[in-house]
Amino acid sequence: MRIGLGYDVHKLTENRKLILGGIEIQYEKGLLGHSDADVLIHAIIDALLGAAALGDIGRHFPDNDDAFKDISSMKLLHKVLYLLKQKKYCIINIDATIIAQRPKLAGYINAMEENIADVLELEKDQINIKATTEEGLGFTGEGLGIAAKAVCLIEKEK
Repeated sequence: MRIGLGYDVHKLTENRKLILGGIEIQYEKGLLGHSDADVLIHAIIDALLGAAALGDIGRHFPDNDDAFKDISSMKLLHKVLYLLKQKKYCIINIDATIIAQRPKLAGYINAMEENIADVLELEKDQINIKATTEEGLGFTGEGLGIAAKAVCLIEKEK
């Protein structure tokens, strides 16, 4: 078995949709980035790639490549599943935390888990997503950005 850790952060900005876990969240700001800037999916991608010793998101989907401009991070996640399958890895579970002062995300968590499980061809109980604030501290606490952390466990297929 192998474990992976992922982290991502993006700045909140005007005139962008807020996408987390492949779900559009109703909010007055969105995340700034080359793709859809889905910090949750980016953290999960980095955790999976790290566990399989396949580098990081920037190696596979560079932010200076127009092929990935405004792309859905769910498409990138699906490509990572293909990379894992090529190396004969299967995902045991993923646990992730979104760090955001606002908006409140509790009502979206179930849909995010279902979305991620569907793309990764997993059961919903193999995905756990949580959201927390930083009690007004730091850039996320001040509402300047959103961050996400993820860990995963993978193993070689039997």
